[in-house]
Amino acid sequence: MAKKKRKGVKPSHSRTGNFFNMFLLVAMGLFMVVPLVLSVSNSLKPLEELFVFPPRLFVRNPTLKNFHDVFVLMSESWVPFSRYIFNTVLITLVGTVGHLIIASLCAYALAKRKFPGRNLIFGTVVTALMFSGQVTAIPNYLIMSRIGWLDSYLALIVPAIAKPMGLFLMKQFMEQLPDSLLEAARIDGSGEFGTFMRIAMPQVKPAWLTLIIFSFQDLWNMQGGNFIYSENLKTLPYALSQIAAGGISRAGATAAVTVIMMVVPITIFIISQSSIVETMASSGIKE
Repeated sequence: MAKKKRKGVKPSHSRTGNFFNMFLLVAMGLFMVVPLVLSVSNSLKPLEELFVFPPRLFVRNPTLKNFHDVFVLMSESWVPFSRYIFNTVLITLVGTVGHLIIASLCAYALAKRKFPGRNLIFGTVVTALMFSGQVTAIPNYLIMSRIGWLDSYLALIVPAIAKPMGLFLMKQFMEQLPDSLLEAARIDGSGEFGTFMRIAMPQVKPAWLTLIIFSFQDLWNMQGGNFIYSENLKTLPYALSQIAAGGISRAGATAAVTVIMMVVPITIFIISQSSIVETMASSGIKE
């Protein structure tokens, strides 16, 4: 028998409620996009427009002079501009791939294998999430100094590989994998590593794509000035930050630098945003 509708119970949605929700989302979206629009607009403003009061959201006389000034300043450096780009790309790619591999393998072991000390290890990872980069900066420096990794790529890559956030994220998703699915793969003759690569990783694709995006953004914007002293090993954000430190005369170039550093992370986020949404939507789903 079909259940009768209870009297006095009103539907949870209405046109007024939907309109209010849509209005709220649009207002929040516009509020969040204002800093991005302002950054792009400032990068196209001539110097006299940058100091107009009250400040204008949109540029009136757009110009590319600010970007031209950035490349002129970078070309005057004795280290080629391409070297800074190479250093940043190398550190970002190696750090991101290494973080993905280590975090995924460790998460699979913690989520799907039982061994002594598993809970202690995961508890340590969770505890490490409470400490920000500013808190661990001095211990990291002392460790890198003791093992002789200062002024090398390893001083930036290895700490990025060992970040606890990636392991925590991957473990939460690995736990959602049905044990029966993994057992079926083992019965079919698949080894442990084969089961991990062919069964586990495809099932948690939204999680590791999200991990790639977050790790890429962190490494792309990393200056690393505390660990690297040689000019030919420094990153693009560090070189551009020196331009921004030039004072009022370089305000236009500083605005252009801000946009240059935003382009790559925002582009990657736009391309992969569906994976992040899927990750957040399914983060609470259990078998």
